[in-house]
Amino acid sequence: MRAVPITVTALAAALLLTACSGGDDSGSGDEGKAAGSPATGSACAAGDLGQEVGPVDAAPAAGDTGNVTVTLTNKGKECTLAGFPQVILQAGDDSVPAVQDEAGEPQTLTLPAQGTATFTITYVRGKEGDEKSLAVKTVKYGLADVSSTADFPWAYGAVALKSKGVPDATVSVFHLAGD
Repeated sequence: MRAVPITVTALAAALLLTACSGGDDSGSGDEGKAAGSPATGSACAAGDLGQEVGPVDAAPAAGDTGNVTVTLTNKGKECTLAGFPQVILQAGDDSVPAVQDEAGEPQTLTLPAQGTATFTITYVRGKEGDEKSLAVKTVKYGLADVSSTADFPWAYGAVALKSKGVPDATVSVFHLAGD
């Protein structure tokens, strides 16, 4: 399996994100916090995180489901990740957001220095060249309360559309690696 490098780019105007962070003086040492619970540290910024795409379980044919995992490693001081990353699938001039996975319970995670977290994009592969498919070339994602996004090339085939502008793709909440 090959990791794909990710470059950090300027925040797209469509990605205005909100933060969910606060202070935690409890000293409980909890790695993950429930949504609405106070969390230690400030919001993580894409520039302070090392990013790696993989493992990838690419959908082999139209109609099949695939998964792309993005792993984030904290290169700075302790910070927080809140809820869902904002994921945009880009195909030429078309940009459509992935849907948040309804099975995911939004939470705020404390990511220690050198700690890792992941999120997963699950998609249904579409038929190449079909009007009910999006020929994705790039995936862009943003984190809460930051002024940058990260992107990576998409090499896993077209993504099926549920309807116009609605991809058959979901994004998971952030998970601490190993959870």
